[in-house]
Amino acid sequence: MAAANPSKSERIDVRATAPVKQLLQEAARACHKNVSEFLLDAGVNAASQALADRRRFVLDETQWQAFQEALDRPVQDKPRLRKLLREPGALD
Repeated sequence: MAAANPSKSERIDVRATAPVKQLLQEAARACHKNVSEFLLDAGVNAASQALADRRRFVLDETQWQAFQEALDRPVQDKPRLRKLLREPGALD
């Protein structure tokens, strides 16, 4: 989190099954936190990781050259990929 102790003004409600709630309570106790602190820390870490994977990637010089070469290669027709992308997916 960016600020040391920002005031908390927003609320997030979460519903869970009894076994999930119990698991979260046990994990929070093991980390010497309350459930809200445990969930917030875990959620912020997961969100940061999910976004970092989409915003930034780091390459050494060899990897950068390979990446540039891949971008510069002429487009190749890939019939199986074209077919896959035309088929309805699980979310369609």
